[in-house]
Amino acid sequence: MAHEFNPGMAREMVESDWQDSILPALQDFIRIPAKSPAFDAEWARNGHIDEAVALAEDWCRRQAPAGSRVEVIRLAGRTPVLWVDIPGTGAGETLLYGHLDKQPEASGWDADKGPWQPVIADDRLYGRGAADDGYALFSSLEAVRLLHEQGVPCPRCMLLIECAEESGSPDLPAYLAHLAGPIGDPGLVVCLDSGCANYDQLWVTTSLRGMAAGDLTVRVLDQGVHSGDAGGVVPSSFRIARALLERLEDSATGDIRLPALQADIPDERREQAALAAAVVGDALAGKFPWAGGTRANSHDAETLILNRTWRPALEVIGASGLPESSEAGNVLRPETTLRLSLRLPPTVDGDAAGRAVAEALTHEPPQGAEVSFRAAGGANGWNAPSFSGWLGDSLARGSENWFGKPAVFMGEGGSIPLMNLLGGQFPAARFLVTGVLGPGSNAHGPNEFLHLPMAQRLCGVVAEALAAQSAAG
Repeated sequence: MAHEFNPGMAREMVESDWQDSILPALQDFIRIPAKSPAFDAEWARNGHIDEAVALAEDWCRRQAPAGSRVEVIRLAGRTPVLWVDIPGTGAGETLLYGHLDKQPEASGWDADKGPWQPVIADDRLYGRGAADDGYALFSSLEAVRLLHEQGVPCPRCMLLIECAEESGSPDLPAYLAHLAGPIGDPGLVVCLDSGCANYDQLWVTTSLRGMAAGDLTVRVLDQGVHSGDAGGVVPSSFRIARALLERLEDSATGDIRLPALQADIPDERREQAALAAAVVGDALAGKFPWAGGTRANSHDAETLILNRTWRPALEVIGASGLPESSEAGNVLRPETTLRLSLRLPPTVDGDAAGRAVAEALTHEPPQGAEVSFRAAGGANGWNAPSFSGWLGDSLARGSENWFGKPAVFMGEGGSIPLMNLLGGQFPAARFLVTGVLGPGSNAHGPNEFLHLPMAQRLCGVVAEALAAQSAAG
């Protein structure tokens, strides 16, 4: 006989399972330096990714409901994926995503912490990869277990856990094609690799920005010359680069000038931004380590939310042709190269944006300078389908049950290229994208931590969404 989901019973099970099973496994996972292939060219020989997958596989075999299929799939020349197929006890099919690869160590960890050293303090588990995104596998499977243990109808659930997300998920398309038959056409896709503005309530990701990157090179001479001799005669390559950047960005405001990089902001996203602003307030800007009297681009939280989610932004993230200041001589340099990174609205095509940037920068360069723009990769953003109906209702209910507060819907400023890939692969699916990357969690940096109560609560939220999907048929 089918039962109604009981949040109180589920909470007891989550607390017990995290203490007895999940937390020890996560601590072991942190100890494995399973750096993503982009940061460990010898990953196959070093074996750390295989060790992380073996740990996860063993845990899944012990914890997955009866009848589950747990398998490590390996395509030639690619990182492996962990595939867990759990038979449904109700209607529907769900794909739950996570990854086991990690960012590099980074410097600056506290003396009593380290990237491969699990430390628990104040409800936080410190160590590389716990929050980004090792916990997702454990929380996702625990959500499924909650329904099976209570006899609540649950859709068929498929866990797809990859090992190259931090490298841009280059292997994922091949595995999606390989598993196209088993995956089918899921009605719900769950991804727990996103962020939150606080740890007090559920934050649902509604969109992700895309990006376009490339190298702007301005060349004025074949070799450097004495700056006293040439200054005032030969144009500065840096000055010309500055002038070209003005074609992209208003230097006084940071506003992006190119229409090709702009997008209309949907009314629903504006409404959600207004509600999110009322919750996050000054904390959105306050979380950054401001230097001196530096101020944010606006004092209005709603404006800042839309700036970081639906408006383009430019940053110069690198340069070459510039010597260290301590080694700089009185030379008029022959060229300057700037690595540009543009964050794009969710609905702007990354390739088209890159072409527009190249055209704007290289068209009729000042004083006839030799100017080039070499694209250096990009990605499309993602805009979630509507949350109306059973999914939105379950998130509202789940947030109240597990956080005691309403859910907040807000876009994220970063990029998760695989979301656009999954959105294109499963156009009819609903998406639940959320996560634990909140204030201070510092994924990719020193002292990365997983907020343990947040991770546990997400188990319950996901379980309620799965139950609602099955009930909706």
